[in-house]
Amino acid sequence: MEKLTQIITSILEKFLTVLMALIVIDVTWQIFTRFVMRDPSSFTEELAGFLLIWIGLLGASYALYTRAHLGIDILTHKLTGTKRRISEITIYTIVLLFALIVLVIGGMKLVLLTLQLNQISPALGIAMGYVYMVLPLTGILMMYYSIVFIVRALGGAYDDVQAHSVSSVD
Repeated sequence: MEKLTQIITSILEKFLTVLMALIVIDVTWQIFTRFVMRDPSSFTEELAGFLLIWIGLLGASYALYTRAHLGIDILTHKLTGTKRRISEITIYTIVLLFALIVLVIGGMKLVLLTLQLNQISPALGIAMGYVYMVLPLTGILMMYYSIVFIVRALGGAYDDVQAHSVSSVD
């Protein structure tokens, strides 16, 4: 499971890097066409918005795995042993259920509805269902990472020093 997690995370990191590079290029092109050529590009604003959606949601999955997500840990920071395991299992079970219900099920309903209604983006002319496909994808990733953390907690293996962790009690 750890090897698969490393592969998935590596792919996610590379994909997010590519998306970030694309948004930088897109916004730079928009600035160039607007201020230098005095004829703003028609698609760059819409593309930047779509890229931001994908970066934000997939970045949330990555933040969940690296434990860089926003959290209030004033009560759980000092826990150890069984209490910490129970806390982690409870937290990641809630995250898993949220990802399943809201992102995967709700996201798939949104994707299917927009594809069925043939909703097309005005500037790029692509089906909006493809833009919204990031919702179930993010949900699947969050569910996977939650399962990884639950399995680690059940096995007694969890990170005492979490990556990117900033505690409110420190």
